[in-house]
Amino acid sequence: MKKRERAKRRDNIIFLPGLEKRLTDKGLESLQNKRYQEAITLLEEAREHDPENSDILIGLVLAYFEAGAYIKAKELANEMLLKGIGDYFHMVDLYLTVLIQLHEYQEIVSTIEALFDEKEIPPDRHDHFLTILQFSKRMADHDNQQEPIEEPEPKRPKELNLSSQSLNEQMLTISNLAEKNIRPYMDEITEYLNADTGHPFLKTMLLNLLKEQEYDKKIMVKKFSEDISVVPTELPDVQSQPRVKEIEALLEKRLEHSDPYLLENIKGMVERIFFISYPFEFTPQETSAWAAAFHLLVLNYLGMDADLSDISDEYEITTEMIEQALMKIRELEEISYPNI
Repeated sequence: MKKRERAKRRDNIIFLPGLEKRLTDKGLESLQNKRYQEAITLLEEAREHDPENSDILIGLVLAYFEAGAYIKAKELANEMLLKGIGDYFHMVDLYLTVLIQLHEYQEIVSTIEALFDEKEIPPDRHDHFLTILQFSKRMADHDNQQEPIEEPEPKRPKELNLSSQSLNEQMLTISNLAEKNIRPYMDEITEYLNADTGHPFLKTMLLNLLKEQEYDKKIMVKKFSEDISVVPTELPDVQSQPRVKEIEALLEKRLEHSDPYLLENIKGMVERIFFISYPFEFTPQETSAWAAAFHLLVLNYLGMDADLSDISDEYEITTEMIEQALMKIRELEEISYPNI
């Protein structure tokens, strides 16, 4: 049996090894290539898995800054300073750069004066911070009523133009809809959901938005060459689909006490696969076939010994049904994380 890679824990959840690194590497690559919105999407996801990783957080501050999301950049940089994440004076410089962009000169003055009062500044950085302090004092005196610049609300386009966008642009467009009334865009959203094209991951995002905004009319959704008519308000929450709960209950019965590490890895895959397939259900209908298939596949991913016939006996389900579920899981796993 191969040695396990150390798993990442957050709130007692253990994530499959390697996912955070893939997200981080892709996010930093996008940042370097000036694809800032793409970098934000990837690094925010990486942050969910490793919330105090300095590389992820610094990359995210820079991506926010370059994308013009100065308020978010300020809040995250300040949070990092308070928690002591990253090189302290590098983070101070980054925080001050954001404050300058926001014209928050009084906050700059307060921050640097506190450093001088506490004798925190190294001798080789003294002149650097003194220059910024003097400049900021002049600017604050010039207009001490200066208010922070609010991030402007992007103008609503007449159309979303999803069909003409790249996958990254589609993800950004859909993410931006979360803070808007989506009803003016329903013609295009309906067309996207019912098209043969369009990423299943993004279609789930749209359905989730429709449910959150209480859209109660029938719409057609097409994924994997199948279609279904749904009313978003009548759909289960994507995080609590009945089939997911049934599968997880079976897994917990077998692994909760004997191997909680393995259990949480399997549950992570279950939730990811059922996010991509939402709101569709696939054959076989037997819950135990899916639980067995997920169990077997994650054992393989972790480099652990796994025998199909043993799993079949444990879950009291035929090997044919397990293989049928395995085939569908592998198909969905290939597309579960766009651009990664």
